[in-house]
Amino acid sequence: MLPYFSEVFGNAASKSHSFGWRAEEAVDHGRRKIASAIGAQSKEIVFTSGATESNNLAILGVARMFAEKGQHVITAATEHKAVLDPCHELERLGYRITILPVDRFGRVSPDDVEKSIEPGTILISLMTANNEIGTFHPIADIGKIAKKHGILFHTDAAQAIGKTPFDVGKLGVDLVSISAHKLYGPKGVGALYIRSRSPRVRLHPVVFGGGHERGFRPGTLNVPGAAGFGKAVEIAAKDPADESKRILLLRSRLHDTITQGLPDVHLNGHPTERLPGNLNLSFERVEGEALLMGIKDVAVSSGSACTSASLEPSHVLRALGVPDPLAHASIRYGIGRFTTEAEIDFAAQATITAVRRLRETSPLLDS
Repeated sequence: MLPYFSEVFGNAASKSHSFGWRAEEAVDHGRRKIASAIGAQSKEIVFTSGATESNNLAILGVARMFAEKGQHVITAATEHKAVLDPCHELERLGYRITILPVDRFGRVSPDDVEKSIEPGTILISLMTANNEIGTFHPIADIGKIAKKHGILFHTDAAQAIGKTPFDVGKLGVDLVSISAHKLYGPKGVGALYIRSRSPRVRLHPVVFGGGHERGFRPGTLNVPGAAGFGKAVEIAAKDPADESKRILLLRSRLHDTITQGLPDVHLNGHPTERLPGNLNLSFERVEGEALLMGIKDVAVSSGSACTSASLEPSHVLRALGVPDPLAHASIRYGIGRFTTEAEIDFAAQATITAVRRLRETSPLLDS
């Protein structure tokens, strides 16, 4: 990325001089690397500021383009807010949104998807892997259903790409949201895969101001971001199977150590159909925020989300049917490319020590 901050400072949209051409070369190189990683063509990759923008462009873009054909969108209760919020905005505008339930592991049923389809259905939007619990949806099965009914299928794959095999053809997806920083690339850049044939997907832009990115997304491109994104994808694609196996072993080590050291610990999400680096646990008789404070030297997150007036449990865990006390007591551990066994052991021991201390003093002890 470094040369494109200073030495090669051209605008990739400037076609009349060499400074612009060199910047465009960097963007095109990144585009080709991203496309290759997901089995797409480079022209099908549109750069954005991240998966949130990609989700908005996919959902709002399809809704506006096909409003005369239909105004019904299908999604699921465990989706990221970057999918649910655009859907709620469509609902405010008069569209019908079906939010499907999930099973206790966080998976949506393909049968439920098919039963929800109606004559006015124009889009199905379901994430590949959940950001909180790591659970995979059966994307390939749902892709076949979407194709059978002639409905566009969008997936937020920000958590999955670079961590698990992903091929747009095999999965039958028409629109895919990707985020660079989820696979160790730069923050503030992402992409949207837009299928160019069988079917050729058309989107109504949601931002206006020029013909950049095939008219889908105007604005000066983030040249250093595109260069870094492409390189990150290239690195992630080198040894995906070996890396996934290593991370899975670390996850098992963390899970086993914690559950052997503590009773009354519950796994949230599917036991096997999940991201290798995701571990989401609930601890009985412990409050999640207090546990976070107790293991402050470990970078983890709680299933609770603070608002200005209240502490609400995760909408994902609620959708799984996790009781509020356990949802409040959930911790998500993320294991990645640079995680070591020593760090796993440190995190496990820190968790065990903190939970034991909190349980000894907790007013929830007898609840």
